[in-house]
Amino acid sequence: MHSRRALLALALGFSAMAACADTPGDESAAPERAGGVITLFTDSTELFMEHPALIVGVGGTFAAHLTDLTDFAPLRSGRIVLTFTPRSGGAPLVVTQDAPRVPGIYGPAPVFTAPGIYDLVIDVESPQARDRIEVPGLVVYATEDDAPLDEGGEDGGIAFLKEQQWKTPGFRTDFAVSGTLAIAVDVPGEVMPAPGAAQVAPAPASGLLELSPDAPAVGMRVRRGDVLARVRPTLGDGGASFADARARLREAEEEHARAERLLAAEAIPERRMHEATVALDAAREALAAIGGGAITADGLVELRAPMDGIVTERWGTAGARVEAGAPLYSLVDPSRLWVTAFVPVDVVGRVDRGARAVVTPEGFSDRFAARPLGVSAAVDSLTRAVRVSYALEGLREPLPVGALARVAVPTRSRGAGIVVPAGAVLDEDGTAIVFVQTSGERYERRVVQVDGGDGRSVLVRSGLNAGERVVSGAAYHVKLASLSTAVPAHGHEH
Repeated sequence: MHSRRALLALALGFSAMAACADTPGDESAAPERAGGVITLFTDSTELFMEHPALIVGVGGTFAAHLTDLTDFAPLRSGRIVLTFTPRSGGAPLVVTQDAPRVPGIYGPAPVFTAPGIYDLVIDVESPQARDRIEVPGLVVYATEDDAPLDEGGEDGGIAFLKEQQWKTPGFRTDFAVSGTLAIAVDVPGEVMPAPGAAQVAPAPASGLLELSPDAPAVGMRVRRGDVLARVRPTLGDGGASFADARARLREAEEEHARAERLLAAEAIPERRMHEATVALDAAREALAAIGGGAITADGLVELRAPMDGIVTERWGTAGARVEAGAPLYSLVDPSRLWVTAFVPVDVVGRVDRGARAVVTPEGFSDRFAARPLGVSAAVDSLTRAVRVSYALEGLREPLPVGALARVAVPTRSRGAGIVVPAGAVLDEDGTAIVFVQTSGERYERRVVQVDGGDGRSVLVRSGLNAGERVVSGAAYHVKLASLSTAVPAHGHEH
């Protein structure tokens, strides 16, 4: 079980439950009593809990939203045990709920028998998380008249409900922390294959190109030895030599088989067997030299994939004449890619040559670590940049060779301040902003001053405090929510 670490507790005071009630009333109805809203984090779980005014003898349904912080998914199963312990002494009130009412939302309904201040402990027993969450200082009133009135009004900030968060791919939040960071310079780069990771498959002979309907197309993955295309040699392009070479190979094979039988019967000396073997090898090599070693029964020369990889280019059309050695296919192994970073000459002296860079290819949101390879000794006369090479690591999907990229090249300089994940900072027309979580479903847009980073984290100089929680994944979705003028429909199923 995780040790409790209460990192953020907001609005233990009172807050309107209008968003959850949605019950039309009239002016003669009894005034609404204020409930509470609590947001707490442990090492593994986020609790966002709303509850009505707690009154002796009156059952009120809680809405306890539980999020697994390993992947920010709702807790879909498992039991929770709520233990309300009165500070004045006496037996605690224990309420158990065996499963969420809907994924992520539990709805216990405790009934208190005595007023006072209670400390709540929630024990979570789920396949996703086992945790203990402590919620201090819940106030239970003797009568409804003792409970404060709901002052009404909407909560401030940007609404982004738990149901929205759970359904948004990549959504996550993290704490801003004080720390130091190796400062990286952001420079352009280019993705390219490592040596040996790209090959061109040329036409094996001159003749007419034949492509089957299932011939590999650009973007398809092939394995070494797969047939890519076939060439039909014509007379004058080696057609006759093909026939001659195949005939000589058949004769050599037959002679070799005959020599084996005679040698087994001790009818010929071993020298004759050796001569037959040499002749067979020579015939095979002659045919391979003409047609690449892959000849079909009807005289077509096969072009086979020289490596495992992805087709990046295909030349020629079916029926077109090709010359021996002309490129027909280009292949690349996407698991072995390098990136070249173009570092300004006035910066290259500060580059940390032993540290990994962080690469963001054009058109990709993912960032990739890259192992340092080397720094060029030459300066480009036009761009005044030095080429610094890195090997990409942890590739989960193919990257297009030749793609441009942004490369966070680490330097030996370090800075101190507030550190947040790089995904937390958005560029809004040249202004750096973050979205700060003020409660479980409320966010605040904050302008910050950024002072570099290392590609994975960013150093914030002002506008943010250590201990505040920021949206660090899919922050753009919160930005879109901030631009919407519509009031979000509350999806809690209490």
